[in-house]
Amino acid sequence: MIFDAVADFLEQLPEGGVLIGLDIGTKTIGTAFCDAGWTFASPADLIRRSKFSKDKALLSAAIATRATRGIVIGLPLNMDGSESPRSQSSRAFARNIADLGLPILLRDERWSTQAVERDMIAADMSRAKRAEKIDSGAAAFILQGAIDALTIG
Repeated sequence: MIFDAVADFLEQLPEGGVLIGLDIGTKTIGTAFCDAGWTFASPADLIRRSKFSKDKALLSAAIATRATRGIVIGLPLNMDGSESPRSQSSRAFARNIADLGLPILLRDERWSTQAVERDMIAADMSRAKRAEKIDSGAAAFILQGAIDALTIG
């Protein structure tokens, strides 16, 4: 099931559990995981996009390694909150992985990449290192926002 509302997603996870966050790009998929108690999100591996079947297999393997209970996907909205072509692409990705059997939350990600990049610059991280870590950092930012909303509630 795919949800836009945190409350509806929460109903599917009455006992919590590990969640995976995804920042879906055209060339990469940034991933992040949170702990089962929904306290903190941490960046994980970067999936370099290729054929969808291969991307899905890599995602499925990552999910299996952590006994994941749900998926949070960043939804790139326009600044006015309206949907964009990239939003539709993220929704299509969610529909295409729905058969993994986990509840999916689509979460506004408008400022995720900029916030993560700003923090990386403040930490004096090189451009090359930022480019390597930005998408998984954005996935962690998206996931952290979701778990904060889930626990505040």
